Amino acid sequence: MKTLSISEVARKVGLKPSALRFYEHAGILPPPARVNGRRRYDPDVLTRLAIIQLAQQAGFTLSEMRTLFEGFAQDATPSARWRDLAKTKLPEIDEMIRRAQAMRSFLEEGLRCDCLSLDDCELVVQRLERGAES
Repeated sequence: MKTLSISEVARKVGLKPSALRFYEHAGILPPPARVNGRRRYDPDVLTRLAIIQLAQQAGFTLSEMRTLFEGFAQDATPSARWRDLAKTKLPEIDEMIRRAQAMRSFLEEGLRCDCLSLDDCELVVQRLERGAES
């Protein structure tokens, strides 16, 4: 079986070689064999990197990715692993969406602001009043 150099793997998956080294250091990519001191990857590393990229798109942290790969019983199916992690990740995503919507609302209010000074700004006055009510 033909092995791949770090630059070949990086090119095939659209990453920099430093990202591969980082993933190895972080424990989400197993260290490859070395030939004459150079990394030589088995072609199945491409599948692992595709999974890492999907997990990143889903917002998984490095720790969560380690759990995906190593934190389950060996016989746990991929679907069970994804389902377990998704159950804990979805509430986090919902909270992020809620915060982003609140930020958007505040910024939209700011677009309507025509205050002449920050001291007289209605947004600031409203914030101070809400803070006093808390």
